Amino acid sequence: MSATTKPSVESASDEPCKEDRLKSYLLEKAQDGEMYFKSKFIADEVGLSPKEIGALMVKLRDSASELTVEKWSYTSATTWRIEAAQNA
Repeated sequence: MSATTKPSVESASDEPCKEDRLKSYLLEKAQDGEMYFKSKFIADEVGLSPKEIGALMVKLRDSASELTVEKWSYTSATTWRIEAAQNA
């Protein structure tokens, strides 16, 4: 039975975690300058639900030093503003 368990563990470790996947996506988009978005509009592109994205954005706001993450406004859903962090 351990033979069937190992492949699933290995394949899970090969894929980036949800937070890393979202962070990579946002870093790529922020290279062109600031970006405004609602979670529901990028959900399909990153393979996460809008609710997951919202929860991860709160985490990334505190942990992603490469990004400036700002909760911009709320009109039917939170709008987030991101840009590459300025390393002065």
